[in-house]
Amino acid sequence: MSMTKKEQRLRRSRQTRVRIALQGAVRLAVHRSNLHIYASIVSSDGTQVLASASTAEKEVRTQLGAEGKGGNTAAASLIGKRIAEKAKAAGIEKVAFDRSGFAYHGRVKALADAAREAGLQF
Repeated sequence: MSMTKKEQRLRRSRQTRVRIALQGAVRLAVHRSNLHIYASIVSSDGTQVLASASTAEKEVRTQLGAEGKGGNTAAASLIGKRIAEKAKAAGIEKVAFDRSGFAYHGRVKALADAAREAGLQF
């Protein structure tokens, strides 16, 4: 039985989610599509989104310029910075990074680095 790319990614993400749940940490979940990148901060019990940022937001699109390109590392860095600021505003300092089965590379890495630089700990 062969799995689709999406199924493989979700299978990879499952173990991370379990580990984060056991830590009881607030998690920074990242989702990457071809056009956009999304980051949400989810409460430790996984029931609430405490903060979110994505390249699909109108405000971000205007910052990114005319085409509103959200599919590059520059956009990912912007979202990393933005999610860190929103987290701090919500009083969150420490998170567990949940890359949702995406490789820690390129846009996902850019987002993580930017969030760390903006003062989020993980």
